[in-house]
Amino acid sequence: MTITAVEVLDVRFPTSRSLDGSDAMNPDPDYSAAYVVLRADDGHEGHGFTFTIGRGNDICCAAIEALSEHVIGTDVDGPAGLGDLYRRLTHDSQIRWLGPEKGVMHLAAAAIVNAAWDLASRRAGLPLWRYLSALTPEEVVACVDWRYLSDALTPDEALAILRAAEPGRAERVAELERDGYPAYTTSPGWLGYSDEKVVRLAREAVAEGYTQIKLKVGADLEDDRRRFAAAREAVGPDVRIAVDANQRWDVAEAIAWTSALAEFDPWWIEEPTSPDDILGHAAIRKALSPIKVATGEHVHNRVMFKQLLQAGAVDFVQIDSARVAGVNENLAILLLAAKFGVPVCPHAGGVGLCELVRHLSMFDYTSVSASLDDRVIEFVDHLHEHFLDPAVVKGGRYLAPAAPGYSAEMKRESLQRYAYPDGPEWSGNA
Repeated sequence: MTITAVEVLDVRFPTSRSLDGSDAMNPDPDYSAAYVVLRADDGHEGHGFTFTIGRGNDICCAAIEALSEHVIGTDVDGPAGLGDLYRRLTHDSQIRWLGPEKGVMHLAAAAIVNAAWDLASRRAGLPLWRYLSALTPEEVVACVDWRYLSDALTPDEALAILRAAEPGRAERVAELERDGYPAYTTSPGWLGYSDEKVVRLAREAVAEGYTQIKLKVGADLEDDRRRFAAAREAVGPDVRIAVDANQRWDVAEAIAWTSALAEFDPWWIEEPTSPDDILGHAAIRKALSPIKVATGEHVHNRVMFKQLLQAGAVDFVQIDSARVAGVNENLAILLLAAKFGVPVCPHAGGVGLCELVRHLSMFDYTSVSASLDDRVIEFVDHLHEHFLDPAVVKGGRYLAPAAPGYSAEMKRESLQRYAYPDGPEWSGNA
């Protein structure tokens, strides 16, 4: 199977009009996808994307175009081919200078890598989580770039983790297909929502079966205290409420602000400071215990996750399906988290992130951590209607995907309607 063509699309949704996705650092996001289609000579396609919030999505598209020369004419049938493609995309000596392994080029690599895994799992007739779960430990380890990781996790240690999870794997697959995977929802908590809307949506979330919700914080302390108090009263003491500052604070401010919310029993504080500040997160975690610290959606690569874990800086690892370089790098991060015994609770929402990360968490349960303890996947009820295999949550649990592939394919009419800048939604011809 050889890839013969790469199509790149700039797709943007005007979510800023309703303040969906609004937070202290991103008050007016337009959820967007730099979207790629890989076409193979056997007629199969692979779909993938990376997520942005509007301006700059065109830059990601240009970066994908620049990397396409590494894709045309390649064979990605099987884990060995997928590992080779991932390394070519991230190891190009000249393009690597633009990172290395971070920023726009890494986002572009994620879109292509994700599309390649979608293509391979479609061809195998399996949803990605089942495709990954069927790989041998040796095949999984071969997909990982081990450079820079061996001081924290060696390939032999990773093999031991994967082999230890083999007993009971079939039963865990069956359990996910029957019961799904625990979810939490951020939908009640956007910063642009009124107090009344926050309370209504929080109550609705609990009625729908969620045992955890999340609120955005960080713009104004008294507003945060009032909104948190209202949400806590609405859901009662037994529902976990996480809070998310979206990188708003310096270290001392993060400690003081979160401490001022402590009476409302926050489950975790998410992205309290710069995502690059490893020692800052460690200091915040030490000062705020027993309030937990979570981060990861803006962490550039596996090396930074390694350092967060080595420094004891996080209680929860929040992988993102498209911030690091796609499936391969997320496999490395899942293995690192398992080595350090830290639960993985992915970042989702956006455009299609819920669709993708459910596959990674389900593989983590079947084949890596073999645990659901304190593990939940974020769910935001936005834009799923544009996907052919949308994420579905019932009773507070993600249903296991059954369709072949990585659930990344968007409907053709959505791609056309929201194409930027000439689609009807943007050109005024909707």
